[in-house]
Amino acid sequence: MRKYTTAPHPFVLEPPLERKREYVPGDAISFGLLLIGKAIEYLPYFIYAFDEMGKTGLGKGKGAFTLGKVVNTGMPNLPDDQTVYSSDTKTLVPVQSGDLCLPFSVDPAMCAVSSPPGQLSLEFLTPARISYDRHLTDKPEFHVLIRNLLRRLALLCYFHCGEDTSGWDFKKIIECAEGVRIKEKDLKWHDWERYSARQDTRMKMGGFIGKITYEGQIGPFMPLIRAGEIVHVGKGTSFGLGKYRILEK
Repeated sequence: MRKYTTAPHPFVLEPPLERKREYVPGDAISFGLLLIGKAIEYLPYFIYAFDEMGKTGLGKGKGAFTLGKVVNTGMPNLPDDQTVYSSDTKTLVPVQSGDLCLPFSVDPAMCAVSSPPGQLSLEFLTPARISYDRHLTDKPEFHVLIRNLLRRLALLCYFHCGEDTSGWDFKKIIECAEGVRIKEKDLKWHDWERYSARQDTRMKMGGFIGKITYEGQIGPFMPLIRAGEIVHVGKGTSFGLGKYRILEK
């Protein structure tokens, strides 16, 4: 990990998946915030930032909003749907970091034993910016997906979860992934731009969305795939890009 000079952001903003882009007074909007590893300690600062953002205004017209409440949807030491923060009381429920590890493990021998062939179908819900050989791809071969997942998960574990990833056999895992093929794909490129105030320019953030089915020895890779379902994959994940879900049969 020493060759990486920049740590990935330990958070993912998940905007609503609806196509709606304009909101009028009285409309409600819900979005997700994923905090990874030690970043949970900064939850009060995120809440404060969102509250201040509401006063400053959001979007081209600087529309003001009020942060109504923050609800837990994944922290293991709190019940799901428990209100963590409410604008009515202005109080925050104490949150413990607990186990900082991501909910998956990489077995060094994951590819040593052959598994029966199977199929895996994924649906990419937000533009996925997955790269291979320094170029974005709109045809994510399975080994390319696994390369991107391995890199992201290893960096998150190393920088934000205090995990030793030296035992991960990247080469062996990727070689194993090269045996899985695309069976079907229904993907399309979705152009998206955002304005960067820091750089004073509009930045292209397009990627592919849609469904894809892989076929081969999928089993050993499911821990990685399920972890990626939580933390997203590719570039721009902190903006919510690269979100996918596993399509169960």
